[in-house]
Amino acid sequence: MMEVAYVCEWEKRPKSNHYPSIPLVCAWSCRNLVAFTTDLKNEEDEKVSHMVHIIDTEHPWDVYSINSGHGEVISCLEWDQSGSRLLSADGDGQIKCWAMADHLVNSWESSLGSAEDGDPIIALSWLHNGVKLALHVEMSGSTNFGEKFSRVKFSPSLTLFGGKPMEGWLAVTVSGLVTVSLLKPNGQLLTASESLCRLRGRVALADIAFTGGGNIVVAATDGSSSSPVQFYKVCVSVVNEKCRIDTELLPSLFMRCTTDPVRRDKYPAVTHLKFLTRENSEQVLLCASSQMGSIVECWSLRKEGLPVNNIFQHRSPVVGEKQPTILKWRILSATNDLDRVSAVALPKLPISISNTDLKVASDTKFCPGLGLALAFHDGSIQILHRLSLHTMGVFYGSSSGSSQRPGDEPAIKRQRPGGPTVHFKALQFSWTSLALAGVDNHGKLHMIRVSPSMGQMLDMNTLLRHLLFLLEYCMVTGYDWWDVLLHVQPGMVHNLVEKLHEEYMRQNQALQQVLSTRIVAVKASLCKLSSATAARACDFHAKLLLIAISSTLKSLLRPHVLNTPDKSPGDRLAEICSKNTDTDIDKVMINLKTEEFVLDGPPLQSLQQLIQWVGDFVLYLMANLPNQGSVVRPGFGFLRDGWSLGMLREMMVMIRIWGLLKPGCLPIYTATSDNQDSMSLLFRLLTKLWLCSRDEGHPQEPDEPLIDECCLLPSQLLVPSMDWLPVNDGIICKLQGKHPLRLQFGKPYSLPGLNSTPQVEVFSRSPGVQRMDHLRCLYMGVCPTEDSKACTRCGCVTMLRSPNKTNAMKQWEQRWIKNCLCGEASVSGQAVCPQKQLPPFVALR
Repeated sequence: MMEVAYVCEWEKRPKSNHYPSIPLVCAWSCRNLVAFTTDLKNEEDEKVSHMVHIIDTEHPWDVYSINSGHGEVISCLEWDQSGSRLLSADGDGQIKCWAMADHLVNSWESSLGSAEDGDPIIALSWLHNGVKLALHVEMSGSTNFGEKFSRVKFSPSLTLFGGKPMEGWLAVTVSGLVTVSLLKPNGQLLTASESLCRLRGRVALADIAFTGGGNIVVAATDGSSSSPVQFYKVCVSVVNEKCRIDTELLPSLFMRCTTDPVRRDKYPAVTHLKFLTRENSEQVLLCASSQMGSIVECWSLRKEGLPVNNIFQHRSPVVGEKQPTILKWRILSATNDLDRVSAVALPKLPISISNTDLKVASDTKFCPGLGLALAFHDGSIQILHRLSLHTMGVFYGSSSGSSQRPGDEPAIKRQRPGGPTVHFKALQFSWTSLALAGVDNHGKLHMIRVSPSMGQMLDMNTLLRHLLFLLEYCMVTGYDWWDVLLHVQPGMVHNLVEKLHEEYMRQNQALQQVLSTRIVAVKASLCKLSSATAARACDFHAKLLLIAISSTLKSLLRPHVLNTPDKSPGDRLAEICSKNTDTDIDKVMINLKTEEFVLDGPPLQSLQQLIQWVGDFVLYLMANLPNQGSVVRPGFGFLRDGWSLGMLREMMVMIRIWGLLKPGCLPIYTATSDNQDSMSLLFRLLTKLWLCSRDEGHPQEPDEPLIDECCLLPSQLLVPSMDWLPVNDGIICKLQGKHPLRLQFGKPYSLPGLNSTPQVEVFSRSPGVQRMDHLRCLYMGVCPTEDSKACTRCGCVTMLRSPNKTNAMKQWEQRWIKNCLCGEASVSGQAVCPQKQLPPFVALR
């Protein structure tokens, strides 16, 4: 049900050097970036540095450690909704906002912040942006994405002119103060503070939730289980360029355990207080503890009728009068006596938890998002149903030996006598609830797989349907799907790719266009998980680059006159090329208005490396056509992809026209004959292949004459190699087995004892091969001197600084400022230092 995927730990150092002490908080973003904190102490000078560590789950050894500059222990970490900014708050009231510098995962800077000097922060949250998506399990069999995932009407916490949500954050202090910081469009920070209630008192624990009407609800307790848990409504507004905060007291509750005569004094302290979800202020989870154990209660806010006194029972009712109602907290469920709880993690998957939905989830055996995780001081983790609190799964901790390094002593023997056991101090669910990230009291990071079936026996079709449902959810939301890949075995890849394509083709044309590149990226990441489909991952990467180049080149075309029909020159080019089946490129070119393709010389010349890639890819594809006897060879996916072949054909025509204006922009081929018209030859062969596959419903096999002509190509033209494919050294492909990996921060996974699967031939690179800028399609040399950045997912490497000055190439490079070719938003990547021949993804210090 739950198993360790990998454990990443700090290297053991001499006692006199720096060492990390117990972490306090952990946060997991929708980009699958994990942030956690440690206090780094130097025993020589007793100086303590409060560190924030950020890792990508795909490269956990590449930790980026920030000396936060906080004066006290960091108490809160919060990612924003995009996963690109991080809030940190400490015990001195300081709040800092961290953002990526140049969109790099290993480069962070803090330029904004607020402070409530001397008032420790105990709860922190970004203001809600008004975007809420509901996931409907009961509609998982529907063919319409709009029925599976619907947009819920939800108001932002604060809006600017035109309804645009205003960015900012909200914090609660230990003295009962609520402080709001608003980010104005001009970059300035607008702050205000207000007491939660008139009688301020100590607040030991607090949590923040949002309502659909744009209000904020704060839950607070003084830490004693005999005291009430108070709830407050907070309204934020901007009046005359000043931030205004209004608070209102809501119904409160007393924990059930304090009213039970058996448990009245058994659990004196409230140790955890959390709303079940940030968008649901009507359900709250409470945990009361003692030194020996804990108890957990789940409460719900309900509207109940207010009883009327007997005096008024016989009064004649007024027309339209309704019975008065009151909001009251009612306990939903409570656990029996538990071991002492050390951390709580709540699911982020927006699954509806009404009784009907819960029954559907039980019938479909869809468990993600239904359970919350409790970590205990004995090192174990339990997943409980978020409403009934019955146990769904148990993890017994690393002491069981499942995550123990071979040859190491048992965990109990390594501990000092009377010392604390290894247990989790911080625990976080991933955004699909299929993984848990936990940081223990030794500073080790544990990645734990959470089975989508929670131990139930599922047939393969049901399991595939659940994984497919979550992959579709990630496609629609734009969230990273790394945690879903944790549960995909090599034998599932082919079926998942086929089913994903079938579901995609059932959507309307507009949604297909929106998701066109994202689905290709999902397919590519799936295919990398199996050696049988690794070559298809090459094809999907090539298709992503092909789509990007095609849209960039077509965007340069302008109509010759202003009063043109609705179709753009690019649309007309596609229409004419699809109707004209002539194999002679010049005859196809005659039917086009060549004046629409007239561009200045400098833009054409600067685009030569992209044009060269198109020419090389067509040559590679046609030269390898006779060898496509099996699926394992790259290029096989294009044989029956009439849409992609048609796109290549359109670009060949466009490049031919541009070659008449600027011969220097044409692709360069090494031919055996001086009078060889290479482009005409390749266009003729490409058209014949396109004619075989343009009817996707009934594709035909290439005929013998075409195969014979392609066999002769290597003797006529020098066929390029596949060195333009990125090589990914991520960890996801190493997690297919059931044995957990032991990793160290700062050391890549190619440590002794870590068996790496043999790479496909096209992915292997010899040490002396030239390095490639995969996005600019440029060679950087064997030992590049330019600083580069590498994608943390697909392995694309590109230079940090642009060598180009023309607007045409700047337009191309702007595509990859925030996102990589593989579609990942976190592909900010990491800076790599080429001067030192280090493995990729090593941070530039």
